[in-house]
Amino acid sequence: MAQWWLGPAICGWLLMPPLPRFNSSCTNRLAAATTRCDDATERPYSDPEKAARRLLEHAHAFEPIQDARIYIEKLNGPFLFGDKGTPAEYGAGLQLAIARGWLVMHESGTYVKFTAAGADLFA
Repeated sequence: MAQWWLGPAICGWLLMPPLPRFNSSCTNRLAAATTRCDDATERPYSDPEKAARRLLEHAHAFEPIQDARIYIEKLNGPFLFGDKGTPAEYGAGLQLAIARGWLVMHESGTYVKFTAAGADLFA
């Protein structure tokens, strides 16, 4: 039977059950989760060049709508959920594609368009 102890309450003392004790395996799992593994595999889109190329493939696969617009969700959905890329890899790839002149993003951020240089990559 668990031992009971007296603990402070708002208006005096209250009989309270004992506090739970941490199992040593819980602390080991916490330590393992917060340390870097030496044998971690390289992420496929950690290189912004590869991420940008993959985003261009997704953009090329989508049929442009209304004035050659490619909605941004047609790029980020397949990249983040299909390819299992991270938001940081997505952002780095998109910024690189825009910096290289392959894509142009509208000022609202809702769609992108291929530039001539970007379209030539698939010609």
